[in-house]
Amino acid sequence: MMRHLIAAIGLSAGLAVVLSAQQPAAEQQPAPRPTFRSQRDLVSVDVVVRDRTGAIVRGLTAADFEVREDGRSEQVLTLSFQEIAQASGTSVPRADLLAGVQSQIIENRSSTPTPPPPPDLSPQALAGHRLLALVFDLSSMQPDDVQRAVDSANKYVNEQMSPADLVAVATIDSSLDVLTDFTADREKVTGVLGRLAYTNGTSTVAPAPSTAATDEAELASSDDSSAETAELDLFNNDIRLRALKALAEALGAVEQKKAILYFSGGMQRSGQDNQVELRAAINAAVRANVAIYPVDTGGLQAVVPGGDARQQSGRGVSLFSGRGVANQFDQLFASQDTLTTLAADTGGQAFTDTNDFGEAFTRVQRDTSAYYLIGYSSSNTDKDGRFRRIQVRVKREGLKIEARAGYYAERDFSHTSRGDRETALQNELFAAVSATDLPVLVGGGWFRLAADRYFVPIALAVPGSAVPVPASADKVSLDVLGMVRDEQGRTVGRFRQTLQLPAGAGKTLSGRQVLYQSSVTLPPGHFSVKAVVRENGSGAMGSFEAPLTIPELKQQPLKISPVVLSTQLVPASGGRTENPLVRENQQLLPNLTHVVSRDQRMYFYFEVYDPASAAAGVDVRSSLAFYRGKVKVFETETVERTAIDAADRHAVVFQLEVAAGQFKPGLYTCQVNVIDAVGAHFAFPRLVMFVR
Repeated sequence: MMRHLIAAIGLSAGLAVVLSAQQPAAEQQPAPRPTFRSQRDLVSVDVVVRDRTGAIVRGLTAADFEVREDGRSEQVLTLSFQEIAQASGTSVPRADLLAGVQSQIIENRSSTPTPPPPPDLSPQALAGHRLLALVFDLSSMQPDDVQRAVDSANKYVNEQMSPADLVAVATIDSSLDVLTDFTADREKVTGVLGRLAYTNGTSTVAPAPSTAATDEAELASSDDSSAETAELDLFNNDIRLRALKALAEALGAVEQKKAILYFSGGMQRSGQDNQVELRAAINAAVRANVAIYPVDTGGLQAVVPGGDARQQSGRGVSLFSGRGVANQFDQLFASQDTLTTLAADTGGQAFTDTNDFGEAFTRVQRDTSAYYLIGYSSSNTDKDGRFRRIQVRVKREGLKIEARAGYYAERDFSHTSRGDRETALQNELFAAVSATDLPVLVGGGWFRLAADRYFVPIALAVPGSAVPVPASADKVSLDVLGMVRDEQGRTVGRFRQTLQLPAGAGKTLSGRQVLYQSSVTLPPGHFSVKAVVRENGSGAMGSFEAPLTIPELKQQPLKISPVVLSTQLVPASGGRTENPLVRENQQLLPNLTHVVSRDQRMYFYFEVYDPASAAAGVDVRSSLAFYRGKVKVFETETVERTAIDAADRHAVVFQLEVAAGQFKPGLYTCQVNVIDAVGAHFAFPRLVMFVR
């Protein structure tokens, strides 16, 4: 069963544009995103041909290859053999490949204006050269990780870098910064690397898997600027994936194989991560012939029962039951999973659980030393965005090839008829790689209605600054389409709405936020939610996909729902509703970004089910503790519930309120302390928030 709700705040009823509590007070209009295209509509495929002994086969011609796309034979238009010599005497043209992404602000999806076309970037001009981009993800690395990565890069430059290597250096923090474009000048690369040191690491130590308790630590005198990172980079990996996507698109101007060596402290996927962004980054790299080689700078890690010396010892029974160690392993594997996916799907290799980062440089040099570059023009001219499978075969016997499996076609909205647009929206919903032109964030949760039935609210938000307003238009039209699927891929819920929004006077809906809400009733299990949003003037679309898990609460000693953070209360639409977020004719609107302003009030809502009872009734207590790093900066008074609040759900309801104005701007961890005094059970769920 699917229910729909359109919420409006600060505007007339029925509108889906709300005054954003998460948008900065002054927003600049995003600059046009650069588009990198080759002059010919060519599909390029890099192919490595080996004989039975594994040696590279040279001397093949276009007549020796057969290329098929979706089973249809294609004509090979260009063929070149790329071989990188360790000592290259070829002159290097000035190629400002990364000028278009210099200082790109990923979170606002804006960039510097597209630069003028660079000099000759033909395969002939760059023949004999290897293009390698060193990318340091400072937002995910701790200071010692940064130092190890920089030391390994310096060792490569001093001992392995040859005149044939063109190296670029970039960093990812709250923005993508290109420190130097591709160059063969060792001194220049060394000088840039010298500007990076351990002090550039901005990641905080990951919290312990068990959060049973956190003691107040003494205030450290060190700089806590690590909390002052970009808002959208605090709670997900989307900003990093967009940075890799932008780099890959910039490198697509060169028709040869390129490599990105990505130093990262890991990508811990969470419920706020958009899986569409991951697939979009991979697709951009595949189309641009860019192989990504992630390096987990955490190195070889030993999982110590109870935690290592960086954290206090674990508490409770998890230390003796094995649950704590299992959680530590799960946390480690989850941080490496995305890195492994980036490598496997782009033709690179992930380097995890190793302290020798030099292996990564050696592998890159080997993989890009000798290969054939095949170009063909696809006979399928449909710009449908679908996957095109490529099959490359060598007509000679006994040879083995290595080539990518395919690519995703481009999309075209302006030439789509009105009747076909609904079909296109449906196709986008089921596409493996969907559009990410509009930033979309979807959040869920769950609240128990019965033993086998849960209410799952689904909220979708689009920042107004990203929604273009057509010239002379008085309204902006957005299509929203989404679905919830189970583990077998069956659709168990859908939502569909066309939103008509007032255009205003600007070129975008800057300063406002588009909010759509719906819900679905589900049993316990593993599901996924995916939503597609399209602006019907330009055809710009955005997508979001994430896993959704509804737990089985029967075996849990303390049954507690997820904690919902809200900064806005609105009048409810009226009528009977199963939505627990509607109370006393007011509805809580979830704050999906967990970014709050100091002039707002924060509402923390959660429910405790089936609390233990005694003759005097139930006794469930809760308080909120706020931490800045490891330092407790504020704790609320304890709120006690001695009766069941929702008899139909047999739930004790908590809605705790805190003023954000008493916090200094920065990153905080909110620990929700919940104690069932009668049953002697407790839980300490956490959430991260940013106060600006």
